[in-house]
Formats: sequence, C-alpha cells, structure tokens
Amino acid sequence: MPWNKQEYPVSMKNLEPRVRHKAIEIANALLDDGYEEGRSIAIATAKAEEWDENHPVPERSKSDSTERRHSEPVSSSKSHDNIHVVPTDSGWAIKEEGKSTYLSTFDTKAEAVDKAKELSSKQNIRAIIHNQDGQIASSIKP
Repeated sequence: MPWNKQEYPVSMKNLEPRVRHKAIEIANALLDDGYEEGRSIAIATAKAEEWDENHPVPERSKSDSTERRHSEPVSSSKSHDNIHVVPTDSGWAIKEEGKSTYLSTFDTKAEAVDKAKELSSKQNIRAIIHNQDGQIASSIKP
C-alpha cells in the first residue's frame, strides 16, 4: 500500500515531518521495487534520517539553529558515522562502518544489539542492525 503525508506507518509518527516525508517517499519506492513492507519501513527510516543529517534545512533561523545545537550533543572524538551489528560465521559482531575488522563479537544477536545501543548512546552515532542474511533490519539513532 503506498503511503502519503496523512496515511503512513505508525512507526514513522514520531519522526520530524521533513524526515517522515522523505521516509514515505523512500518506502514507497522500495515497495515499488518489490521490497517487503516491514523491510521497506526500516530501510526508509534509516535512510531518511541519514538524508536529514546530510541535507540541513537552508536558511534556518538563529533561534532554530541555537535550539538544535543545545539539544543534540556532538562527540568530538567521533571517528566514524555508524556502527553495524552483523552476522558472522560463529555469531554476531559490531563493526565500524567502512572497516572490515570487528570491534567486538558476541554469541547472540541480542547481546550485540544491547552493546550497540550502549555504544550508540555514548558515542552519539547510529547503530544499524542487520538480519541473518545481511540485510538492514532496523536502525538505532542516539
């Protein structure tokens, strides 16, 4: 079912309108490409949030930009944009985006996701969770 600005997945209701509209656009395109609905929503949400970070609103008023600066902590030691929870031959691992080595490995996906949530919060980075087949399942934004 194609979504629009009035009718969209419940999981998108807390997104900022600009991000939600982009997520709806992406999700509809993924559905058109044959993606399953749940996967389309997860991928679209992650991609729309990423898009929002990389495409700031032009000519934002000073009060808006000041408010945003104070509400979103920035980590000066951030060396990468995302971490990923990925399947391995013997369990699950967390790795930095663009790197082939693992930060840590775990026996279960739940353990890896818990640690990724912790790292995401501490380092103010996104954690992208993959399914067993390697496809993106969800995203955790700090």
